[in-house]
Amino acid sequence: MLKGKFSQQITFLHAENLETTHHFYTNFLGLPMVRDQGNCIIFKAAENAFLGFCEHIEPILPGRRVILTLVTDDVESWYQALSTHGVDLQGPPKSNPNYHIFHFFLKDPDGYWIEIQSFDEPL
Repeated sequence: MLKGKFSQQITFLHAENLETTHHFYTNFLGLPMVRDQGNCIIFKAAENAFLGFCEHIEPILPGRRVILTLVTDDVESWYQALSTHGVDLQGPPKSNPNYHIFHFFLKDPDGYWIEIQSFDEPL
């Protein structure tokens, strides 16, 4: 096994409409777009973590097959802000003692589940 370290992480998913995806991730989640590759766009989610959306990637079947989790210290504020913008929220924030988290879910324009969460004990 190689002993080198990775410097960044990008998760790529299908997007049906890059303009709609760009609007959602920029205006509702506040993620800056850091690269426009024509048929793919990449957003910075955290210091060295990125989300990419491409038109040419096969769509994932609907449902909770992928969950994009964004970790924050202020779950309640995110919920309040998103609830005023008509975002497809899946319920209010709640504690989950099985995983020691506080969280809520929403769906993006392509139906991907996004979890906004905080850990009871940070990683």
